Formats: sequence, C-alpha cells, structure tokens
Amino acid sequence: MDYLVEISSTEWINHDVLQIITSKPEGYAFIPGQATNIAINKPGLEEKSAPFTFTSTPDKPYLEFIIKIYADHNGFTNELQQVKPGDELKIGDPWGSIEYRGSGIFIAGGAGITPFISILRQLQEDRESEENKLIYANKTTKDIILKDELEKMPGLSVIHILSEENNSDYKHGIIDYNTVSSTISSKNQKIYLCGPGKMMESIENILKKLNIESDRIIKEEF
Repeated sequence: MDYLVEISSTEWINHDVLQIITSKPEGYAFIPGQATNIAINKPGLEEKSAPFTFTSTPDKPYLEFIIKIYADHNGFTNELQQVKPGDELKIGDPWGSIEYRGSGIFIAGGAGITPFISILRQLQEDRESEENKLIYANKTTKDIILKDELEKMPGLSVIHILSEENNSDYKHGIIDYNTVSSTISSKNQKIYLCGPGKMMESIENILKKLNIESDRIIKEEF
C-alpha cells in the first residue's frame, strides 16, 4: 500500500547526509530498525524508488529519514537532494529484519548506522538501562553521522574506526578480527549488523571464527 507524505523540512546534517522530515499518515506504525520504499511524487519520478530507514521513533507525530547522498552515482539520492518543504513523497508499508532483541553489539559501516538510530533513540526514550556497544566504521570524521548524539547516549559505548584518516582519538583501519573479538564479551551476545555487502561478509566470517551462532546475528544489507 502506498501513502503520500508531505515534506516539512530538509537539512544537511553533514557534508553528504540529508535529513528529511515529513508528515505521518494516520495509523502508520513501524518498529525501530525498519525501512520503507520511497518515491518522489512528481511527474516522471513516481516509478523510481529506493529503500530508506526510519530514523525517528514510532511515537513521534512525524517521520524522519537520514539519507546519505551519493552525488557520484547519478542515482535516486541525487533526485532526493532536490526536494523541498511542501513536496510530497510516496512511501510504502514498513519492512525489514532488524529490530531490538536485547543488549549487544551494534556494528555499522557508513550509512549502515541508520537502522540503529531509531533503535538507540527508542532505548533512550524508554530509559532502558541495558548496556550496548557500537562499532562504527567510516572513512573520515566528517563522514560520521550524528556523532555527538551517539557519543552522548547513556549506556552506549562507541568505538569509531576511520579507514582514510589518522586521528589519535579513533582507531584507524577497518573492522577486523581483533576489534570484534576484543569487544565481544560472550558468544551469547546479540550482534546487530548493517553496512555494505563486503564489510558484512567480512564481519560474518569473523563472527563464525568466534563461534557466534547465526541466530544471534540480526542483520540488514544495503
């Protein structure tokens, strides 16, 4: 089923990440971590769509999407960066396999953080006391999405890893065996995983070596 929502605001929250806030259809419900397909309700664009994650929490009277714009891909996100307040988006029903199933370790690469934003915000709103860890990989510090908000979340320990910037405050390189193994305290922990396909494949191989059962891994590939 399709729903029309009106854009109320757009804002660049870093150099290539756009926040879009829209109206919310009456009765529309989703679980933190889920996504929907989005199209722009304009002639010639209605048939083009792509999946994006809700970054607002379900109780909010609006919908928020935090979207990385890939200017060099000449794709759908380039169309999205042209939208403005008053324009309409067409969204579908919520879908997705990521949802919170208890404390554990969140592992994200780049825009793969977006399914976790709604989950972590919901935990803050619910004042959950559970401890969670986040391993978050980016190219440089300017690419980190919602850096300040994530680092200030009570109960969340954040480990940043930068592949293209040497910064004494953060790890340098990629998410490797040593990083994952030193962060996991028990093979019974939940592992939440989202990021580019190659990164996810690498981390799943690491998790196998650490004897983490597949039913402990909650994942979404984008």
